[in-house]
Amino acid sequence: MPAGDYSVKYREYAEAIWELEEEGIEPIQARVADWLGVTRAAVSEMVRKMEADGLVTVDPIRLTAEGRHLAEVVVRRHRLAERFLSEVLLLPWAKVHAEAEVWETMISDDVEKAMWAVMDDPTTCPHGNPIPGAGYKPPRMKPMADMAQGEELYLERISEELELDAEMMGFLDDSGLRPGARVRLDRRDPHGALTIRVDGGARVGVGTFASERLFVALSGRLSG
Repeated sequence: MPAGDYSVKYREYAEAIWELEEEGIEPIQARVADWLGVTRAAVSEMVRKMEADGLVTVDPIRLTAEGRHLAEVVVRRHRLAERFLSEVLLLPWAKVHAEAEVWETMISDDVEKAMWAVMDDPTTCPHGNPIPGAGYKPPRMKPMADMAQGEELYLERISEELELDAEMMGFLDDSGLRPGARVRLDRRDPHGALTIRVDGGARVGVGTFASERLFVALSGRLSG
């Protein structure tokens, strides 16, 4: 069935399960609920409906082949929309995630093809997350939290989990922490918070939650 024939809720849930798996988080009902900002009861009901329609299996929750296809279409359109909004329409980088949440549900096959045509075959969203089907070849990465003092590397990817937090995205934007930024670890405090220098400029403090979800490339930046 074409992705557009499924309800918006089905597409949102398939996307959430896919993204949790991408982040290495087991998509149990509690995690899905937190990711979407809904109740566990709502997740339970929706998962039962999706199971009946062949999109997921349960105990544990897993996308079927059809469910994975749906999720990949939605994620691809979301991340394409982010690139289009930031590079073509020039919307603020920190705001495109929320806008793309709306766009992803309205993009048809023809519009998706047109978006590809006006951009230079992007392989990632503006935050470094891969666009499904675009041929992204990731470099070796590690969390910023695992950097050694004095180590200098390039920011490659910002976790989707951080993208859900508009305040966090504003902080990253204001700090210059975008994919491609050169990051040097100056200091780590006893609680794990980092003091980093971005592109040789001002020092920035990054807490443990964020530093575990910001990924740096070990051998240059290969995405685009």
